[in-house]
Amino acid sequence: MSLSLRDQLLQAGLINEKQAQAASKQPHHQRSDRTPKKPVIVDPAKIAAEKAAAAKAARDAELNRIQRDKAEQKARRAQVKQLIEQNKLPKVESELLYNFIDGKEGKRIRRIPVTPATRDQLSAGSLSIVRCDGRYEVVPAAIAERIKERDPHAVIPPRAAEPARVDENDPYKDFVVPDDLMW
Repeated sequence: MSLSLRDQLLQAGLINEKQAQAASKQPHHQRSDRTPKKPVIVDPAKIAAEKAAAAKAARDAELNRIQRDKAEQKARRAQVKQLIEQNKLPKVESELLYNFIDGKEGKRIRRIPVTPATRDQLSAGSLSIVRCDGRYEVVPAAIAERIKERDPHAVIPPRAAEPARVDENDPYKDFVVPDDLMW
């Protein structure tokens, strides 16, 4: 009778008894490995459903981002309004008006009543004018900087920040007109 491969390897001394036992405990190959694999059937409805789910997830993510942006913008507007309400100077009844330019193109001239001291501080830059809910308020320059961080369009730029336009053909270009000139 012929010996098994295991017995032949043991007699030749190529393996010991411990290695033979470990080899016998390992699982044998199953017949399913030898059978040919079935082709994968692609279901067009399943692919369409996956694409629709991915499109819906992308749309939902975009809507969530838009809602988050709106909520952040609303919070910033509320912070600006709170800063203005807490730090605005009281309104004065005066015939002395301070004129300033407002609007995107700088074509709208607005005016607010001020005291002479307030007018001097506005000209010096220690006070600033801010816009909130269609009204104009005067606040300290430090508060205006904090407001500008949250909403740059709420702060009216001071006159010093505006570039002076000088016409080369103007015969009076050498004469400087002071900011506080009263007519």
